[in-house]
Amino acid sequence: MTADGTEPLLDEASERPAERAPARRAAGPRRSREQRTSDSRQRILDAAVTCLVESGYAGTTTLTIQARAGVSRGRLLHHFPSKETLLVAAAQHLAATRFASDGLAAAELPAVEEDPEGRIDRVVEEMWSTFRQPYFWASVELWTAARTDPALAAALLPAERRLGAAIRQTLDAVFEHYLACEHYPAVREMLLTSMRGVALTYGFDPRDHATDPHLAQWKQLTKALLL
Repeated sequence: MTADGTEPLLDEASERPAERAPARRAAGPRRSREQRTSDSRQRILDAAVTCLVESGYAGTTTLTIQARAGVSRGRLLHHFPSKETLLVAAAQHLAATRFASDGLAAAELPAVEEDPEGRIDRVVEEMWSTFRQPYFWASVELWTAARTDPALAAALLPAERRLGAAIRQTLDAVFEHYLACEHYPAVREMLLTSMRGVALTYGFDPRDHATDPHLAQWKQLTKALLL
């Protein structure tokens, strides 16, 4: 009986494949560990955003995130050695991925040749919809806390710059027919900054995003400057 529980074979030629078998069998568990690692990281990120939205930055601790994610302390610290890096990674990861998947990139936009005004209206609506998502409020919690937390600010700034670049790239793709327009850069920044500012008022005055009076103004200004 050999070490792996099989009967010993009689000739050397057949022994060599038997010796290599354990190395082949190890490939499966290694892939499984990689998947478990990825899954646990995703659970931590999702739990962190949920805690930020529900409890705010001050009420969010690594212990509450750990409990909600259902992971060990060691597993959490393996992925994220500090609260700052964890919360910034969570908000930025979800914002970067879901800005595209839930919003502009997934929207069925009218063809610019057939309905240029309708296309712009739809783009503005989809942009505005991203400012009511949980990841926006998670980011707001971090922005506010970073004002008096140098460590958080240091972690947040480069991540925000990367996210800003990704958002602008997405907008440039849906506004590709207007990139050569001299007013386009100003229109893009006006929409982003104005929508962010208006969205902040929903934190203390919740109402229907779809009927916000600014929405019609954003559409009108964008069409006036780009068409």
